[in-house]
Amino acid sequence: MRRELAHPSRQPYSVDELRASIAHGELVNYYQPKVALATFEVVGMETLVRWQHPVDGIVLPDQFLGLAEQHGLLTDVTGVVLVEAMKQAKAWSQAGCSLSVAVNVSMDDLIALDFPDMATSLAASVGVDPRLLTVEVTEGQVMRQRSIILDVLSRLSLKRFGLSIDDFGTGHSSLAQLRDLPFNELKVDRGFVHGASRDATRAAICSASLRMAHQLQMKVVAEGIEDQDDWDFLAHLGCDIGQGYFIARPMPAAAVLDWLNAWHKKTGSTVLLTACKP
Repeated sequence: MRRELAHPSRQPYSVDELRASIAHGELVNYYQPKVALATFEVVGMETLVRWQHPVDGIVLPDQFLGLAEQHGLLTDVTGVVLVEAMKQAKAWSQAGCSLSVAVNVSMDDLIALDFPDMATSLAASVGVDPRLLTVEVTEGQVMRQRSIILDVLSRLSLKRFGLSIDDFGTGHSSLAQLRDLPFNELKVDRGFVHGASRDATRAAICSASLRMAHQLQMKVVAEGIEDQDDWDFLAHLGCDIGQGYFIARPMPAAAVLDWLNAWHKKTGSTVLLTACKP
């Protein structure tokens, strides 16, 4: 889920500040729910990194990830995000909530041949099942250094991590990627989702993406569900999962269990997640 408006803050930040933030544990994970449209069951969370700046407060990623990329710090950021996401997935599982947790990874990670082994070692050290983790990559990423990325993603799949192709429809050679890469989830970009009930072109793209993904035995996530019309339209199409501000905005981990209980009271659903303990 890429739609996040910049939080007003002091600019620009220096690379030394960013390095210090990583060292001092100032990068924190926020989580946005992913909900089964047919049953209202919360099936997972997408992890979204934030910088808890000691002066400026919460800083959104568009204000520091570019800096991290320029100075070779993206793998450090991914490492922090991945460890905390794994710990949180384990904590939720122990609380009775079997929630998958999705983590966006960078190009630096995707071209690192040791990334699958590193991720597997982290999961083992935390004590979390890799099947609770989903690695999200964008179409644009996959088209760069394709052979290496195919190797890395294939080995992640063999190690039982979930694989999701994000922002589907915004890149190039989408069909070739779905043919060659072991994705089990497809995320339809919000640019095609929000307002699709009122736009014939968006509706056609959503419908075609759903049919193709389901024929390939992939689950489909509709990003950018922002009102009841979006929800109703995607549910009518048979989309598996929804994500967006209509469901919930990203929130700190400490707020998730309370939100889960409130969600299930609101929806009246009778799924297992009602047993989650705060």
